[in-house]
Amino acid sequence: MSDHVGASVVGTQKLQSLDSISDRFHSALSMEANKPDFKDFPVLSSHASYHPTRPTASGNTTSSSSSSGSSISVSGKPSPLADSKKSDLSLDGRRSHSGELVLGPNDPIPGATNTKSSKPGHRRSGSVPLIYSGGSFSPSFSTGFGSSTSSASSPIANILPAGNIYPSGKIGKTTTMNRSGARTDTLGSGIGNYGHGNIVRGGTSAASSGKPMEAAVCNGVDPAVRRAMISSDPEEVKCVGNEQYRKGNFAEALKLYDRAIALCPDSAVSRSNRAAALTGLRRLGEAVKECEEALVLDPAFGRAHQRLATLLISLGQVENARKHLLLAGPQSDPVEFRKLQAVERHLDMCAEARKVGDWKSALKESDAAFTEGANASSLVMASKAEAHLRLHQLEEADMVISNVFKLDSVYSPSSNTKFFGMLANSYLYVVSAQVDMARGRFENAITAAQKARQVDPRNVEIYTLLNNTRAVSRARTLGNELFNSGKFAEASLAYGEGLKYDPANPVLYCNRAACRSKLGQWEKAVEDCNKVLSIQANYTKALLRRAASYSELERWSEAVRDYEALREQLPGDIEVAEALFHAQVGLKTSRGEEISNMKFGGEVEEIIGFEHFQQAISLPGVSVVYFMVGLNHNCNQITPFVDTLCRRFPYVNFLKVDASTVPVIVKAENVRTFPTFKIYKSGTKVKEMICPSHQVLEYSVRQYSS
Repeated sequence: MSDHVGASVVGTQKLQSLDSISDRFHSALSMEANKPDFKDFPVLSSHASYHPTRPTASGNTTSSSSSSGSSISVSGKPSPLADSKKSDLSLDGRRSHSGELVLGPNDPIPGATNTKSSKPGHRRSGSVPLIYSGGSFSPSFSTGFGSSTSSASSPIANILPAGNIYPSGKIGKTTTMNRSGARTDTLGSGIGNYGHGNIVRGGTSAASSGKPMEAAVCNGVDPAVRRAMISSDPEEVKCVGNEQYRKGNFAEALKLYDRAIALCPDSAVSRSNRAAALTGLRRLGEAVKECEEALVLDPAFGRAHQRLATLLISLGQVENARKHLLLAGPQSDPVEFRKLQAVERHLDMCAEARKVGDWKSALKESDAAFTEGANASSLVMASKAEAHLRLHQLEEADMVISNVFKLDSVYSPSSNTKFFGMLANSYLYVVSAQVDMARGRFENAITAAQKARQVDPRNVEIYTLLNNTRAVSRARTLGNELFNSGKFAEASLAYGEGLKYDPANPVLYCNRAACRSKLGQWEKAVEDCNKVLSIQANYTKALLRRAASYSELERWSEAVRDYEALREQLPGDIEVAEALFHAQVGLKTSRGEEISNMKFGGEVEEIIGFEHFQQAISLPGVSVVYFMVGLNHNCNQITPFVDTLCRRFPYVNFLKVDASTVPVIVKAENVRTFPTFKIYKSGTKVKEMICPSHQVLEYSVRQYSS
């Protein structure tokens, strides 16, 4: 398509060639890409004003004359903003007479675009009068001094006016007057949120600087947003907010909805739209409050009921969600109804499992409710934490409950909402108190139980929890005082009293095991440690006390097993390493095996000759020979691990054969690949490994040394 542009030139000086002028004009309107810059042209006035989105009255090609010469205008389409004032845009491209954001089933829809319109922010409106001056056409701007006042705007795409503004986007330097400071205004390239021909002040255009247009819009605010933020028309502000929401710019949309509410505080639609923006920012608690405000202003506002119901489902408030879905009327979403039913079904099954103590099923149903839609619910998360706690998965329970209050830090369920037979907020504190007590944070547990009691003072379960928490805390405090005083028998009784109120408390069991160890009651100490480790498998103190008790009972195999596990947890602990060595010596001695070659803290022995090699592998017990080359990458990687194994298995004889030092041994043993490991038992080779992994090497050493 080509634009038909009429031109007339009027001036005091007669032009010598009309064809020459016509050629220059058509050259100015050329649609060629990458058009080169012209020479500098004078700027009309430092007071020139520019209105890139203001349409002409007629929108048609017009011609006007002035004392300075004829002007030529290029017509453009009216601004889309003019249409947006007639009706607000919905998210799926539909119109809404109220200006409400009409979302699809999944609210919000970040980054959605309106496929029925041109690029957002691409304005084509008005006309640009071109004045012939100095042998070329230049755009006519309003000077503000009573001269010709033609409104300037964006020309048709890819058609640039010649004159002061270069086709590349630069503005020529002035040759008629000096300015106090340099200004690097540029001509917008028609991408992003700038219309083709919009002047971008304060820097180069995105196209000329090589930066994305989005960066230019961030550095200089989107013109539509800037205009809306100073507009006094709430409908216009709301329209721009809707456009920003569709683009996924929720923070910008929120600012615009705030502006619309400030202009019209009684607008339920703006409140509902603000809730949508808050939802996009994952500020769900605030979004709920905004929906509630919208319904105070308009109790029959179906869309606000629908949006609130969706939020309540994600927060696990199924009873309230059902009420608002019914009140939404024709706007209620069947997808949300199905989601509500699924979440409700899983929560009911979770409650039944909780009653009978089936905590595996309770955890399963909590996960299912979360997956089906209650994915922002602190109550569902608390239910998961409680199930983990009852399944003796303390670390998982602690991690989940620590995130509960962060999840809905702004939103508090209504005071009459019940969850598992107690008020919703109190249930959160109940689970928190139980986890704190299991982890030994007794003061925190009491505080949480007291908060639960304040929220739901008549609940029997909460009353019992508070009393038990206080009793356990008193027992722990008394037991610690008695233990520190050397009264181990009394301390043991005190810890036992606390266990009457919390029979699965690992801290009290571990403390009582310490008392029984001091009293020489090794079997009872082992029993208490077993109880602790069945609740919390990686409880280091309990494992240490059990290993020590096994050593005292000369149950060397169990002691070695526990100390090896402790070496994994505490690799740098010298006391644990020494205790492991003594347990290994005890185990070898009990089996009647040779222990003369066992040494604590020994290093890998380097072989210096063939005779030395023969003597070393012939010693009683197990010998591990490491064939290596100093500059070999694989050898360099595994050498530190060999040193670790040497310390971990002090009764194993570790030998190192360097191929560059004693090649005769390497040749005699027919070793061609490095690293190679050979295991000998009393002079007989029992295993050979070429480039083994750490796991394979350790397993083999343990297998042949046990």
